Amino acid sequence: MGKSPYANGGKLRQDPNLPPRWETYAVDVPTPGTIKTSSVIAFSHYLRDTIANSRAKRNFRIVSPDELESNRLGAVFEATNRAYVWPIKPTDEHLSPDGLVMEMLSEHTCQGWLEGYLLTGRHGLFPCYEAFVAIIDSMVNQFSKFLKQAKEIPWRVPISSLNYLLTSEGWRQDHNGFSHQMPGFIDELITKKASMVRIYLPPDANCLLQTMDHVLWSTNYINLVIANKQPELQWLTKEQALDHCRRGASIWTWASTDDGANPDLVMAAAGDLTTLEMMAAVWLLKRDAPELRVRVVNVTDLMVLDTQAEHPHGLTEEAFEALFTADRTVIFNFHGYPQAVRALLFERLNVARFQTNGYREEGTTTTPLDMMIRNGTSRYDLVMQAVQASSRIAPNKVVAILEKYQRKLKEHRAYIVEHQDDPPEIKEWTWT
Repeated sequence: MGKSPYANGGKLRQDPNLPPRWETYAVDVPTPGTIKTSSVIAFSHYLRDTIANSRAKRNFRIVSPDELESNRLGAVFEATNRAYVWPIKPTDEHLSPDGLVMEMLSEHTCQGWLEGYLLTGRHGLFPCYEAFVAIIDSMVNQFSKFLKQAKEIPWRVPISSLNYLLTSEGWRQDHNGFSHQMPGFIDELITKKASMVRIYLPPDANCLLQTMDHVLWSTNYINLVIANKQPELQWLTKEQALDHCRRGASIWTWASTDDGANPDLVMAAAGDLTTLEMMAAVWLLKRDAPELRVRVVNVTDLMVLDTQAEHPHGLTEEAFEALFTADRTVIFNFHGYPQAVRALLFERLNVARFQTNGYREEGTTTTPLDMMIRNGTSRYDLVMQAVQASSRIAPNKVVAILEKYQRKLKEHRAYIVEHQDDPPEIKEWTWT
């Protein structure tokens, strides 16, 4: 491969034919947390037009071990079909020899296809169910080693990044259950060289659009983006999303008490559904414990938690303290396994004040909120954590709030056993 001019993709690479402005596809968010849409469907229109723009050069492909339509990326089939060279029947859908979607239930094959495509100068995207992308761990390891070595060779020109979009999160695998609940690919990637790994957890559609526009332009990275495909509440306007994504993490002053100044407690989240539960917990705290001063922080670029010495996106100690304070308790609601965040925070000062929640290998076929409750990431769990973490609330009031939400947990369990669904106060909740 080293002797083949066709595999020196950086010299062959041309810029991707992306839409001129991701903002064209942005979701209108007149008020935070009041409208629902699928972030992935919003992105699918951007991806459709990327494919349409690339049709002449045929230099952008999607490889997918899972159905694009299942992953809510079906809009792509308005611009192309699945690549298929066997005889096509009248009952077949979206098949043609010149299709730019390579769909096959083999993560290994998809990984190999995309690596070869990038190494020959083209561009691509690998959407996948979150639980099964880890099947190609060893192949990602080898590709990351190739990238490291290639950067050290003068005649190797940067190639397009290897981009993963995990659109079927374990937190919302309501009908597939425990087998589809495993967010461990994050843990796999954070062990790789910091110069090439980027991990993004956009909280809503506009952040996903901005993030995908960024990663599809990038070169020589392994980019992991995780976004829920189901309709969820939207938080940021396109202008706010651009600022938030450029920072990697920011204080949501509009959701914080007194704009987040001098807080008693920091409530933070990384991941769209864990952000939803964190925001619902903040909303409940404003009603049950208005005396508690809460700062709300959202992290969309996970690697900002690392130090600058370890990762180029890592925040300086001053910037880190500006977000999380120097000494306040931080309740961190995380999309993946808690140890991933703990590893990134290890060299930060006073790190024991971080209480990190995340997936703790508890799952089944159940309701969305019950998945959160089983893993200690629900709004009710967060409220109880928060009132116990601050001395500002009177002890007798803490006891009353704990009793209230322990009762809520029991009531919720009884409701879902009877109705097999979350109650309206959960399903219809909005930020008001």
